[in-house]
Formats: sequence, structure tokens, C-alpha cells
Amino acid sequence: MNNITDVVKNLLILNVIVFAGVSLTAQLSGIDLSQYFMLYSPLSEKFKPIQLITHMFMHGGLSHLLFNMLGLFFLGPYVEKRMGSQRFLLFYLICGFGAMLAHIGVDYLQFYQVKDLTSGMTMDQLRNFMSTGVFQNTGLNRNEAEIVFQKLNGVFNIPVVGASGAIYGVFLAFAMFFPNMRLMLLFPPIPIKAKFLVAGIVAIDLFSGISGQQTGIAHFAHLGGALAGFILVSLWYGNPFKR
Repeated sequence: MNNITDVVKNLLILNVIVFAGVSLTAQLSGIDLSQYFMLYSPLSEKFKPIQLITHMFMHGGLSHLLFNMLGLFFLGPYVEKRMGSQRFLLFYLICGFGAMLAHIGVDYLQFYQVKDLTSGMTMDQLRNFMSTGVFQNTGLNRNEAEIVFQKLNGVFNIPVVGASGAIYGVFLAFAMFFPNMRLMLLFPPIPIKAKFLVAGIVAIDLFSGISGQQTGIAHFAHLGGALAGFILVSLWYGNPFKR
């Protein structure tokens, strides 16, 4: 394992500090800062512009934090040394924003799917319905209300958190730079080439996202981060697969 690099080290520290700070604040004072820092859809009344940045340093739990930070710790230094520190930081942030845009895009697609049912409602009525579940005075019958609530519950009420989109970009870059480097899986403990491991991870997210499985994971955000990583590496270095 190569020595940890500067940007990776600082990103690890920042993510851990934010996680610990939010967790301790909630335990000691009862103030849940996560509600302000997690990313809600711009369609939701809970959305705040600052969330566009802060959500990348938030995590939904200790296991979520550990998975992302271990990936960054083990693979990030290779990518940072290949790119240089300044370009790596820019790469990391752009991949995080790519993940965010993909997630928000899916939210708007969900909203568009029930556009006809909600065409007679104002945005305030729709937001009130999604926050309370009370559909009277919305112009919807019970069946229509159930369809709308099912489609839009995640859009209005469920935030996205974590560095996963940026980390997926790092995974993709690592696989493009070092496709044949063998990585040791934890479960099962077998070696596998980076290009196959990352391709498998992306394929699982793509299948889970398209199939609509309710896993509690923002699969399209992961894919957005990976796509941003692929585009950036290809633009900056050409397609490494051709070399």
C-alpha cells in the first residue's frame, strides 16, 4: 500500500469530523443537523442550497462511512498520485456533483411520471400532501393519491447523503488507470482484477436502479459519479483502455 496522499488524508479527516460532529450534536443537544445538511430534492420544501455541497460529507451511519472511507483510503492515493493533488480534488468534487445531478434528474423524472395526476394542484398543495399524506382538497381520489404518494415519497421526503458518488468516480478512475491490478475482496477473500471488480459494482447498481428495487441506496447517484469519473479521465488522459 502506498503512503496516504494529502488530499485523500484531508478528505478522510473532513468526512469523519462531519460525521462525528453531527452525531455528537444530536446526542448531546438533541439538535439534528443532518436535516439541514442532507440533500433533499429541489422540489421539496426541505431543500436548502447549502445541501448541494454538504451532503457529500454526510453519511447515513457508521457502516456507510466506513465503506466509503475504506475505498478512498485504499484506492484514492493511487489515483491522486496519477492525477496530482489539485486535479484529484477537482475530480473528486466534480464526480460528487455528477452523482447529485443524476439523483436530482431521477427525482424530476419521477415527478414527471405523475404530472397529469397533479396538474390541478399547486406546488404548495402537493408539498403539503407529501408531508402529511392527507389528500382531501387536492383534487385526487384515493387511488390517484396512492399512486402519487408512492411515486413521489422518495422525491419529497427521502434525502440523499454520502460521498458514494465521488468514491465511485475514484473507483472508475482506478480501474481505468490500473485495470489489471488485483484487489483482494473481503467476502469472499479472493483476488480480482480492478476492471472486473468495478465493472461488477457498476452493473449491480445499474440493475438495482433500473429494476426499481427499494434498497435504500441511491443507485443512480452512484452511476452518475462513475459516469462523471469516466468522462473526466477520458477527456484528460484519453481512453486508457486503448493503451
